[in-house]
Amino acid sequence: MPSSKRSRPADSPETTSPTGKSFTDILDSIDKRLSLVEILHREFKSLRESLEFSQQQVETLAAENTSLRDSVNMRDNLVFSGIPESAEEDAEATVKSFIKTYLKLSEDTVENICFERVHRLGAKKPGTPRPRPIVAKFGYFKQKEQLKGTDFSVNDQFPKEILERRKKGSRAVIAVDRLYVDGRLYRDLSTTP
Repeated sequence: MPSSKRSRPADSPETTSPTGKSFTDILDSIDKRLSLVEILHREFKSLRESLEFSQQQVETLAAENTSLRDSVNMRDNLVFSGIPESAEEDAEATVKSFIKTYLKLSEDTVENICFERVHRLGAKKPGTPRPRPIVAKFGYFKQKEQLKGTDFSVNDQFPKEILERRKKGSRAVIAVDRLYVDGRLYRDLSTTP
C-alpha cells in the first residue's frame, strides 16, 4: 500500500531547516506546544470560573454577615414611638420617665434598667408635628423583654430592608435569622445561592 507522504531525500532543502532539523520535527514540536497551550487555556478558563464563583460566594457571605451583624446589633434595641420631644432633652431620662409613667413599672425597677445607648432617630425637621422615635439599646436582654406587650408603641428594631418589606403590607415574622413573608421562607436571590 503506497504511503500518502512523499518520500524525499533526508538532505533535500525542502525537508530540512537552516538549523538542521527536519520540518516534520519542527511541526511535531509546534503541535506539542500547541497542545500544551490548549491544556493551559482550559485550566486557566476553569480557574477563572472557579475564581468568579468564589467571588460570588464572598459577596454573598459578606452580605449575610452584614445582615446578621445588623440583626445582632439591634437585638437588644426597642423603638419607642409617640413620646413628645423637647429641644434639650436627655433621651435616656425621657425613656425612663415614659416607662415609669405609662408602663407602670416601679421607680426601683426603672432606675435599675441599664441602657448602653439611647437616642432619637434621624435629624429633627422643623415644622414636623410628629416626634421622632427613640431607640434604646438595653444592656440586658431580659430587661428589654419586660417592656414588650403593652398598649404603647414599643417595638423591636429591625434592619431597613425588613422595615421596607413590612410597609408593603405583607405579614412578616422573624425567627432567629430567617424571614418569613406571608408564611413562606424568604430568600433574597441576590444574596443567597
